[in-house]
Amino acid sequence: MNTELDIMSESSLQFFGNVTASISHEINNVLAIINENAGLLEDFILMEDKGIPIDSARLKILAGKISTQIRRADNVVKNMNKFAHSVDKSVKRVDLNDLLKLMVTITNRSASMRGVSIELNTPENPVFITTNEFFLENYLWLCLDLAMDAVDENKSIAVNAEDGKTYVIIRFSRLKGLKDISETRVSRVTQRQDGLLRALKGRLTTDTERGEIILILPKDINR
Repeated sequence: MNTELDIMSESSLQFFGNVTASISHEINNVLAIINENAGLLEDFILMEDKGIPIDSARLKILAGKISTQIRRADNVVKNMNKFAHSVDKSVKRVDLNDLLKLMVTITNRSASMRGVSIELNTPENPVFITTNEFFLENYLWLCLDLAMDAVDENKSIAVNAEDGKTYVIIRFSRLKGLKDISETRVSRVTQRQDGLLRALKGRLTTDTERGEIILILPKDINR
């Protein structure tokens, strides 16, 4: 069997499973809050049945909280649909800015659990690249996971996208702890990254002194 293909398949399945789990947890959190507010609404109805007057302002606040969670759930489902459709085609034209926003949003739950914040900076105008969207999402997930282990005491990652003529650059910075990560940890990630990186026709460099992971990708994977 092809060892590299096996590693990529394993990585893809783990990535898909992690994202699915994260999204389902987010939906469950929304449902739990809506359920809690529904319980308060039932209490208000019981009070009304007993002739206890209800302050309309409290009902408005409760309705607002439920509406907020519904909008939150709607955004989660929209992001889930975007992620699901990333496997529609092996190669397609995508807006890198939108893809990075999606990955940062998807990763935020994992980052929050580790006490890490992610700051995303992208060009004002759309940056279109032709690539394998799912592989790139998987690769960015691995880079972000490694970056979260390499943050300093400020617990903050900066992700910056730069638009070139025939290529784009994605920088993960503020990673002063990059030099302290064990070689085994980096090697395990790199094994999975290598196959994906070749499929994406990209290049990856690390600068431990500046605390940066730098990803360079062609604007068109077909060229």
